[in-house]
Amino acid sequence: MRCPLCHDPNSRVLESRSAESGKSIRRRRECMNCQNRFTSYERIEFVPITVIKRDGKRESFDKSKLLRGIIRACEKTGITAAEIEKIADEIESELQGRSHREVSSSDIGESVLKQLRRLSEVAYVRFASVYRQFQGIRDFVEALDHLQSDHDTNIELEPTQEAIADSESPTSESRQLETHASCATPN
Repeated sequence: MRCPLCHDPNSRVLESRSAESGKSIRRRRECMNCQNRFTSYERIEFVPITVIKRDGKRESFDKSKLLRGIIRACEKTGITAAEIEKIADEIESELQGRSHREVSSSDIGESVLKQLRRLSEVAYVRFASVYRQFQGIRDFVEALDHLQSDHDTNIELEPTQEAIADSESPTSESRQLETHASCATPN
């Protein structure tokens, strides 16, 4: 590593530690020529992801652009900054894990919608309205109907605690029979 002061290529590492939540290594170095101390960072180099837009144009994936869209959709919904950052991190990790380096913007949009659906219906509809280019109230109604039908399906599939308790306990009819039987005295 070249010294930023004298540009000598010889330096020694004084200290190394994890930085940026384990995404890089911070090293304190000392130049062997001028004894200047400086810091260097070692990071994983990711292969860039190319996003194919609706109009066919290609551009590099920009996580900050993804974050801005999610933040706008989540305004005043109670979703924390940490949850928003987690969504963006998960989507970026999923994209980096793919073998194909080109991804359509629609794939990214669907990934965001999938994440937002479980956090906030309001954020989901806001994001969908921009991503799917809603033209009028009919588009909003269709999105809400879709959410409602999914919500109703999930309610039908997931037994409530009350239903579970009812299925585990004897029915009221059998309880009445048990009560009458225990109260009956032999003749």
